[in-house]
Formats: sequence, C-alpha cells, structure tokens
Amino acid sequence: MKRPRPISGVKKLVSNRNATIKDAVHETTSGGIVYRLDSKSSIEILLIQDAKNRWTIPKGHVEPGEESRDTAKREIQEETGLQEMNVLSWLGKVNFRYRRVDTLVLMTMHIYLVEAKGDTDKLNPEEWLKGIKWFPVSQAIDKIEYEDISKLMLIGLKKIRESR
Repeated sequence: MKRPRPISGVKKLVSNRNATIKDAVHETTSGGIVYRLDSKSSIEILLIQDAKNRWTIPKGHVEPGEESRDTAKREIQEETGLQEMNVLSWLGKVNFRYRRVDTLVLMTMHIYLVEAKGDTDKLNPEEWLKGIKWFPVSQAIDKIEYEDISKLMLIGLKKIRESR
C-alpha cells in the first residue's frame, strides 16, 4: 500500500515553525486611559492605532529609575503630542506575554486614569502611529483591541462619573 503524500500546507507549516524559546524576560510598561469632556460634557477617550492597526491606549516602557506614573505621562506626551494633563489615579495592571523571535516576553502594564487639559484637539502623534482619535466612550470600548484594558476603561469611567 502506498503511503499518502503530505498535504503541502502541512509541510510548509512544519518547515516554518518558530525557533525554540531560549530566554524569558520581564518588561514593564505604563500608559493611560486619557479622557476629556466634549462640548456637551460627554466623556471621550483618546486612542492610538499602532503599527499593526490595533486601537489601544498610549503607553511605553518604564525607564530605569522612573516611576510608572511618570512613564504614563511621558509616553502620552511623546505618542500623542498632548502636553497638558492630570494623572489622576492608578486603575490597575495588565499582565500578558508574547514572543519576540526566540524570547518569551512577560509584560506588566500599569494603567492610569488621565484627564486631558488645555487644547485637547492639538494632537501631534508619533510618525509610527497609524491613527489617533478621540472616541465617545461606547465606541472606545468597542474599538480597543485588548479586553483587559477595556475592563480598566470601565473602572476609569466609573471614577469619572463619581467625581462629577
């Protein structure tokens, strides 16, 4: 009896397998759920669209010696061009992992509630971003690609409403 030939797709999949993970690293990032009130006092959330077309919050790596709260403010300024803000409160952290070539990256992301101040329409996004936009809360929750961030967004929304 003749042996069946492997399906070409399976052969390709097997030949293109990722390299074995050789190392694991822990990295810490920090960012913010940035909000403003529009002309009707409705809450809007600022989202950025990353290089992979995913809508998310502005965030970045914590530098050595830097507090995560300070990182959130710096990264929001760098990524969005928004200069005036009030970092109100820590909402929580999100832990996740991903693969970077042959390294497993264990990521902890600290998220703060941030009130935008000044001219909030004057945005100057970094070049690598595909988009930046203020969204009504319901649209922001639908757009955000990461469920854990959307849960923290709801906690932030509750804090905003309680403070009004």
